[in-house]
Amino acid sequence: MYNSKGRYALMAVFAVAALACLFYDQYQLAAIAGFLFAFVLWSHFKHSSIVLASKHFKNGDHERAEKLLNEVPNADRLARNRRGYYEFMRANIALKKEDYEAAEFHFQIASRFPLGGKNDKAFVMIHLANLALRKKDKVRGSAYIEKAKELAVTPKAQDIISKIEKEVNSL
Repeated sequence: MYNSKGRYALMAVFAVAALACLFYDQYQLAAIAGFLFAFVLWSHFKHSSIVLASKHFKNGDHERAEKLLNEVPNADRLARNRRGYYEFMRANIALKKEDYEAAEFHFQIASRFPLGGKNDKAFVMIHLANLALRKKDKVRGSAYIEKAKELAVTPKAQDIISKIEKEVNSL
């Protein structure tokens, strides 16, 4: 749960430790330090700062969360379970900035990856239906609503779906 600079510093410490151990003929310790270096490098590409960003996102600090999300070197390399949260946070931050095109793009990507559960996926579909409603696209809005109905578990989600469905049908 480090940011990029913290992971780079940790990798440097493990690399120096491995070299020092090799210098003193401590091959087992050098192998352990090399393994830890490789693990931090792997986690940098597969998990990045997503957990730390989600902590700030939950607390409402969207600027800090966006800054941490910008540290992700390549979103396509993230683990499947991290990519969904990455795209979900990106989309919500874009919504806060009223950048609806970017929000729709990131919500569409988030819908393809696993999130916390069915209800979280339902809220992604609700957001997509709401964005389609904003564009007055009845076909896409109806499709998103149908998918959200299948996934919605909580009464709150079902209530939101019924309200959006009424608005989509009135188009």
